[in-house]
Amino acid sequence: MRRPNPTDQPPTESQSAPLPTWRQFLNAQAHSILAADFLHLDTVALGRLYALVFIEHGTRRLHLVGVTAHPTARWSVQQARNLAMTLGYRTDSLRFLIRDRDAKYTDAFDAVFQADDVEILLSPPRAPRANAICERVVGTLRRELLDRILIYNEAHAVKVLAEYIRHYNRHRPHQSRRQLPPESAEPPAPATVTDLQAHRIRRWSILGGLINEYRHAA
Repeated sequence: MRRPNPTDQPPTESQSAPLPTWRQFLNAQAHSILAADFLHLDTVALGRLYALVFIEHGTRRLHLVGVTAHPTARWSVQQARNLAMTLGYRTDSLRFLIRDRDAKYTDAFDAVFQADDVEILLSPPRAPRANAICERVVGTLRRELLDRILIYNEAHAVKVLAEYIRHYNRHRPHQSRRQLPPESAEPPAPATVTDLQAHRIRRWSILGGLINEYRHAA
């Protein structure tokens, strides 16, 4: 299937086999798509930091690859290499990487993924919907975390983001995955009437109580 361009126009009547729309393409190829984006965050000392995140469309698994005050092209390439090592064999199932046209994404950055036969898809300028899933998770990071906590420095930003992403991948439900977290393959077994004396619920506080997780006590 030919991949469409996000700016493709609707087919004319003379075309017998219309090309899939961008949304249809994303839905059909979800399990083979990785997306990247930068988000910025400000510290209490009015400094600005940049975080590079990736998300796997199929599972919604989120990856934080680095935080820095100076996101150079060389730094971005190294973060891409780190992610490739983290993904390991899972890169075999990836076919596309969606990214915008930021100058920090260089040919060397693309080459890291192209070495694993991943094709680079560039989103059009000022078209956030072309990378909607990654844009949405950046918004989630802001609403659920960064708008609610003060960031002191780079090390603190890494710790806070890493803890939230662990929660996001292992516990936070996703409507597109039947309320499953990214790292869960099957829903929990259906339960009958729960005996609260035998199955007590424990609460774990995440990020100093900003988020709570609930599990059956052992």
